[in-house]
Amino acid sequence: MIDLEEIDPSSLPVELAVSALTMAELAAGPHATNDPEERARRQDRLQRAEAAFDPLPFDADGARAYGRVFAAVTAAGRKAHGARALDLLIAATACAEELPLFTRNGADFLGLDGVVEVWTI
Repeated sequence: MIDLEEIDPSSLPVELAVSALTMAELAAGPHATNDPEERARRQDRLQRAEAAFDPLPFDADGARAYGRVFAAVTAAGRKAHGARALDLLIAATACAEELPLFTRNGADFLGLDGVVEVWTI
């Protein structure tokens, strides 16, 4: 979502969805900087995303899918907690919805082969 306006639309699917967890990250963004100009940019990004998307919830299906995501990541020898935890909850949302996950940071989702289809753009 952060770089959406910089991404070639032809590299994205026709229809986009956003996780409520991604929206939570965007909502935290303006509060995570002391730079007034950056805070304004982040607030603008949040408001545009809120206007454009009805986010996919993290629900009971997502919670169950998180077990699969957690198992896959730990089996790959990666940590499934700390800074990575929110990314893995987003991956669990994609898994539960049977949707591909598009990201600019594919390394954040290593180890999910066969669980979530991850596209790095």
